[in-house]
Amino acid sequence: MTILLPILGFLFISLLIYAVALALAPAHGATIERRLGEVTAARSDRGEAPVDHAVLSALKRMGAMAPRSTKELGKLQQRLVTAGYRSREALIVFFGIRLGLAVLFFAVSTTPLVGRPGLVLALAVCAVGYVLPSMALARMAKRRQHRIRLALPDALDLLVVSVEAGLGLDQALQRVSDELAFAHPDLCDELRLINLELRAGTGRAEALHNLARRTALDDVSSLVTMLVQTDKFGTSVAQSLRVHSETLRTKRRQRAEEAAAKTGAKMVFPLVLCIFPAIWVVTLGPAVIKFIQILLPMAQP
Repeated sequence: MTILLPILGFLFISLLIYAVALALAPAHGATIERRLGEVTAARSDRGEAPVDHAVLSALKRMGAMAPRSTKELGKLQQRLVTAGYRSREALIVFFGIRLGLAVLFFAVSTTPLVGRPGLVLALAVCAVGYVLPSMALARMAKRRQHRIRLALPDALDLLVVSVEAGLGLDQALQRVSDELAFAHPDLCDELRLINLELRAGTGRAEALHNLARRTALDDVSSLVTMLVQTDKFGTSVAQSLRVHSETLRTKRRQRAEEAAAKTGAKMVFPLVLCIFPAIWVVTLGPAVIKFIQILLPMAQP
């Protein structure tokens, strides 16, 4: 067991060095891609752009070699889209990050620099490095969903004003995406993508349903359902949007009241762990010292 651990560490470090060398090696057709990039001005003039391109290429190659499960491909793709990463290469880059982080954690844990190396500890650290990117991605997706949820009532108010001013729904969505791009960039990116799909020939109902699938939010799903039904039955879009905006503001106020009601229960743990011990030391400390001063001489023979 003692001999097996250095051998495994040597093998993993050797494989890591080989993977980095393979990723940084010039691929077939690199010269053609470089010249095309120069012609189309795709490469930036900044000094760090070649480094970023090399790191991205390394992650892509590691992601192509990484093991993957067919069950989690759909979930990971949906989570990446929800987090704002819609590129086709985002999934491969994510696999590369996960594999590279796991190998890096295992290689670091097998070196004597972090203490006495052990196979069980190295495997546990490797598992942590493998799971950490998924946890970070889930948190990024939740934060983006929260930002979109907060921006939705403001966008609906501006959408109501635009529709009542005489704009169509498509032009109103374009107007909202242009006006609120600075304050709410996440929601405006989604609205801008709807306009691009409509220009490409996608139906309005399908483009709206794609918005609901990308964001994975109940508020957006209800808005999409309302817009599709309004378009189908020919009712007033402005009146429907106004009613839906008031409903969303009521739901946001209810969420704020719910969060305020949970504050008392959440404050119990900091009070018990941080404040009560200090209060006990201040109130009971002098009495305990006095008892020790009186009882300790009596206990001595």
